[in-house]
Amino acid sequence: MIDTVKTLGIVFDDEQKNGYCSGEIVSGHVLLVVSAVTQIKAIKITARGCAQVCWSEGPSRASSPISAAMATPSLPHCIKEEVEYLSASETLIETDGEGRLEVGKHEFAFRFQLPQRHLVTSFAGRHGRVQYWVNALLQRPSAQDQSVRREFPVLGHIDVNSPSLLSPVSTNKEKMISCWIFTSGPISLSVNIERKGYCNGEAIPIYAEIENCSSRLVVPKATIYQIQTCLAKGRTKTYKQAVASVRGNHIPSGSSDTWNGKTLKIPPLSPSILTSTLVRVEYSLAVMVQIPGARKLKVELPIVIGTIPYDGLGARSASVSSNFSRDLSWLSLALPEEPEAPPNYADVVSEAEFERHTPSLSQSEDLERQLGGPVFAYIQEFRFQPPPVYCEVDPHPVQAPEPPARLSTTPSAGPF
Repeated sequence: MIDTVKTLGIVFDDEQKNGYCSGEIVSGHVLLVVSAVTQIKAIKITARGCAQVCWSEGPSRASSPISAAMATPSLPHCIKEEVEYLSASETLIETDGEGRLEVGKHEFAFRFQLPQRHLVTSFAGRHGRVQYWVNALLQRPSAQDQSVRREFPVLGHIDVNSPSLLSPVSTNKEKMISCWIFTSGPISLSVNIERKGYCNGEAIPIYAEIENCSSRLVVPKATIYQIQTCLAKGRTKTYKQAVASVRGNHIPSGSSDTWNGKTLKIPPLSPSILTSTLVRVEYSLAVMVQIPGARKLKVELPIVIGTIPYDGLGARSASVSSNFSRDLSWLSLALPEEPEAPPNYADVVSEAEFERHTPSLSQSEDLERQLGGPVFAYIQEFRFQPPPVYCEVDPHPVQAPEPPARLSTTPSAGPF
């Protein structure tokens, strides 16, 4: 039997909408195209929204080989849970089974309002998701039911202009580095950011001070992490991934570096999800110092990715400006145009190349023990030392020799 239904679809009135918010109207129509006269019983529309989490957990390990041999093998089991946020249904057309549709295209409009309460933002993660969708069901008296489903995005707004998200965030940490039986010195890290809330497309100015009193050549780096947390049946599953990063210049032994507003641009990311009982999406800004042969020194500052952007009316926090110099990039607008400087040295020597030529902790300790001193810094400094700072003025001008004293040509007076 040839099916007379050629098309069954859902079309939204605003196909370009980035996301619906609480209390807004979702409208559209069910599109039905038939190739012959068709009997229908009903067309129903259902709107749903929910959060779902699901992951597998393996059997627990036995405490001893004997108990492991005697234990009954068990298969991994799935941890699953669901919470509903939206449920609405409507019958668009209903007949006694004798209703007929003529050949051609037919449209059946639908319209429903989202709840006024706060709705969780749509999200698809590794172990959990938040989805909203519309399902259309076509019932016919002499054929199997047909259905079509279409998702639509929902945004739970977060205003980054709220006082809690405009406050600055700061932290500091110190790590002592040991070389063989001696202590080479500490590495200290202090980090500040102007506020806690940001939106997609913004650049985070990072203010940091890194002091390297060790014998190692170290590399600072900043990374934005997304932390997905799923909760179900009293269990928690976390997935953490890096979504953006920027690297600074190498810092030789006995030197320091200052980030006076080094920027890290935020890529397109899902907004933070902080109100769901099943799925949480959080972000952090980690600034770390990579130390060859030792664990990295790392600090993390929590940040929130919002949906309502910063209005730009707030001033820089006094606590930030008191600890770090202000950005004077505006001053360049008043200066005459200068030739473009060479590229940043950190962009010339890749991180992979640096790590490939970096000796391990045992190698560096053996070398220092044999030569009687912390020579690691000198070797690495010779290999990765950046070029001198670009400058149009010669820092060591050559002084022109002074001309010799000229002899007088005036004849001397003789004796009388």
